[in-house]
Amino acid sequence: MSVAAPTAQKHETSKILSALASTERPEPPGPISTSFTFGWRALLKIKHVPEQLVDVTIFPIMFTLLFTFLFGGALAGSTVEYVQFLLPGILVQGVIMITMYTGTTLRTDIEKGVFDRFRSLPIWRPSALVGMLLGDAARFTISALVTITLGLILGWRPQGGPVGVALGVLLLLVFAFSLGWVWTFLSLVLRTSNAIMGVSMLVITPLTFGSNIFVDPSTMPGWLQAFVEVNPVSHLVTAVRALMGGTDPGNGIVLTLVSSAALVAVFGSLTMWRYRDPR
Repeated sequence: MSVAAPTAQKHETSKILSALASTERPEPPGPISTSFTFGWRALLKIKHVPEQLVDVTIFPIMFTLLFTFLFGGALAGSTVEYVQFLLPGILVQGVIMITMYTGTTLRTDIEKGVFDRFRSLPIWRPSALVGMLLGDAARFTISALVTITLGLILGWRPQGGPVGVALGVLLLLVFAFSLGWVWTFLSLVLRTSNAIMGVSMLVITPLTFGSNIFVDPSTMPGWLQAFVEVNPVSHLVTAVRALMGGTDPGNGIVLTLVSSAALVAVFGSLTMWRYRDPR
């Protein structure tokens, strides 16, 4: 038996080597394939930790109800009138505010050592980050659907119809995807999730509240109007409001796309530089 065992083992090893030698090596996965794989990973994390959906469901409902009934009577005379103006803006605010969780989630993965494993894989380097942002786009879409549904219940009637609403949401998702690169960069620079959340709130708060989401900028003092006019969130809100309202968006779409491209070009490059050299 002592002789037969090594012989059988050698025979099995020979069969395995023969099978490996006769099979062509598979082609490495492409950038699109690996990006969608990591995007699916992000969605699976939601499946196993459904508590992640709290921020994309409860927050939009809370913000919409709070600001509609807080400002509706004072600013427009009725909540139904005010929600026609507010809904596209509060939709933008709700999605932008949850983009910060992109950075905190990535920071958690880094602290667990997950991204050290990703760096060792023979794949397109940015795919782990791009896939994560694509997965977050699903969360943003859920937030948008929740806000739109609540708006319709409250009496919002978009004159742009389903097409205008869909185009508005699509433009919002493009900007949110681009803004996510800011938080991915911060997650590679800052050391804790709490630090990322604190810095992101310092950025998001003036961008959202110092915009045309809640009121017409013409009622603001001159120095604040100047900020609102160059605020990329204002351009986004103007474009989304026009698309959903069936009016001319002017240069709002172009300015939003330019801002989105600039965010990806600057912070996407910084993120990949830091990702390749984490020291």
